[in-house]
Amino acid sequence: MQISPAELEVMKVLWTSAPQTASDIAEQIGPKKDWSDRTVKTLLSRLVDKGALRTESEGRRYLYSPVLEQDAYQTKETGHFVDRLFGGRAAPLVAHLANDRGLDADDIAELEALLEELKNDR
Repeated sequence: MQISPAELEVMKVLWTSAPQTASDIAEQIGPKKDWSDRTVKTLLSRLVDKGALRTESEGRRYLYSPVLEQDAYQTKETGHFVDRLFGGRAAPLVAHLANDRGLDADDIAELEALLEELKNDR
């Protein structure tokens, strides 16, 4: 399932707190992105059509909730990204991030702990 950057903004709001109405979502995103309620409703409709969101009627309004889990989406997208740009290998990705953005002591400690955990699991 392809989710556009704009649709991802809507998903992030709903992954944080759901269910929500279109108006609730527009209040959170609109000022940051200068989007109208209509724009948010269009994005919600697209996400429902894609199967990423479900709706539940509450009187005259709809409540939106994610069907697509954030972790599942991040895993899939990360895999595509690493495959496309780094030949499916994580080490060149980490090296690129380290060179481009730098790693502070906390980042290095987290990576070392993760590597140790991965070594112990094998």
